[in-house]
Amino acid sequence: MAIAARHATGAPLSTSDPEVVALNNNAASVEAHLRSQNTDPTSRWYGGFPDAHGLYPGAVAMAVFDPLIAGLVHPKSKFFRSAEVFQHLKLAGVFLDRHTSPDGNVQNPETNFNSAPDTSFGARAMAMGVRLAQLRGEREVLSYAIPHLTRAGRAMANGGLHTPNHRWIMCSSMAQIHEIAPDPSYLKRIDAWLREGIDIDDDGQYSERSTGTYNVIVNSSLVLLADKLRRWDPLNPVRQNLEAVLHLMDTGGDLLTDISTRQDQFTQANIASYWFALHYLALRDNNPVYAGLALPHVRNYMTLSYAMTWPDFLRTDVVTKPPADNYARHFARMGVTRIRRGDMSGTILSAGNSRFFQFRHGEAVVNSVRFASGFFGKGQFRPSAFERRRDGYVLTQELTAPYYQPLDRDVGMRFEEMRPLRETTDICRLTQRVRIVERPDGFDVELTASGTDEVPVTVEVNLREGGVLEGADPTGDGAWFLKKEAAVYRVGASRLQFGPGHHEHRWTAVRGAERRLPGGVTVYLTGFTPFTHTLRFRKA
Repeated sequence: MAIAARHATGAPLSTSDPEVVALNNNAASVEAHLRSQNTDPTSRWYGGFPDAHGLYPGAVAMAVFDPLIAGLVHPKSKFFRSAEVFQHLKLAGVFLDRHTSPDGNVQNPETNFNSAPDTSFGARAMAMGVRLAQLRGEREVLSYAIPHLTRAGRAMANGGLHTPNHRWIMCSSMAQIHEIAPDPSYLKRIDAWLREGIDIDDDGQYSERSTGTYNVIVNSSLVLLADKLRRWDPLNPVRQNLEAVLHLMDTGGDLLTDISTRQDQFTQANIASYWFALHYLALRDNNPVYAGLALPHVRNYMTLSYAMTWPDFLRTDVVTKPPADNYARHFARMGVTRIRRGDMSGTILSAGNSRFFQFRHGEAVVNSVRFASGFFGKGQFRPSAFERRRDGYVLTQELTAPYYQPLDRDVGMRFEEMRPLRETTDICRLTQRVRIVERPDGFDVELTASGTDEVPVTVEVNLREGGVLEGADPTGDGAWFLKKEAAVYRVGASRLQFGPGHHEHRWTAVRGAERRLPGGVTVYLTGFTPFTHTLRFRKA
């Protein structure tokens, strides 16, 4: 490769052109990396790239090979054959040589060390760029980059992992490296992981159920694995997951994350992050729904490597179709029922989830409804039984609290150990139940708690921040009481209404209840058992 001394320049083109979008995104990425790279030869982190904490993840130094090489080899790039960019690329290699373990792994200083999975995250991006250089015969780049890549490949062919998604990111990375520098050990390792089977269940969820993060990683990894090895079976679980995710989607592409078993639980996520798998399958399957979800996000997700590797990603003549927005679907394994009616939806979480109901109208969102009774410190409602009836969805929890009688022998200080042997008397019982009924313009949520009288009850409604609440009274500690007929919550042009209120005491944090949800706007209703109250959630 003949490295030019200056950046190439050209006339600006329309940013509606996907290729121009890719070039602009690449230029911004390259410039950001050139600015952030540590160029101090006296630093232990020389050649690396700091994160927000001032740490230097090895995977980042690998991943920069993707945008830097793409910028170097694309004739329309402002960095085409740039000597400056090539020197920064070599500098990243210096960092990798210094901070790669004898096993060939990089470090993730936030948590993982000598980590084959973290190496694979970096190698996947690195391989994208190296393959572009290989296809264009850029020998100087290849002679420098391939040794770094194959070192990582050998590490992944032998290394272990921590979490389920790591299998597929490692497999996809080895498939990419095998395409560049074939090695039978990569295929042997890929086949070993695939023999376990891909962990997709009847609900269309991978085992981590991570709608906000790890679904995306698994889907993109399986797509790359299929594409690079020309084995198409791994695309089937991707399709299954995408179809499920479409039924966990609300207005604007927001996704339900409550089901996640990972750190993205209860965070905000969007279908846009599934862009790569959606775009790939939209073209391969001629799927207009996937195309309609992918194309609006080209500006944010189209990299130069994607554009060069899959030129069809640049097509603008693809037929699109909106996804279904009128359905009721129950996910039995997860214990989730999703009811979508246009810009209104309700979500029922029945598998022991205290945030058992969510409601949405447009951008106005009820994050959760919870309730708890001050019953022996264990009255937080977490449904243990679920039933779908003609008159609605019923969630139930049965609680008991006994008193214990003395034993007829000396037990010393081992009271708790001997508790199961004691006679129980004066048993208190409490049944907490929720019945949720769909109405034409919303949902009724009937809450009951009965069995032991005069137990204080608190109901919590948490609203997504960003709106204006009307019709509630301040508690004095940053929350609100609903005492009146109804409250209205407005977010832009979207409005929802809920009520009527119920107010018999001021104790919002009854003993045994979960802490108030952080963020958002929290509204409380209060009462005593026997307690029956129907909250009506309506679009307004």
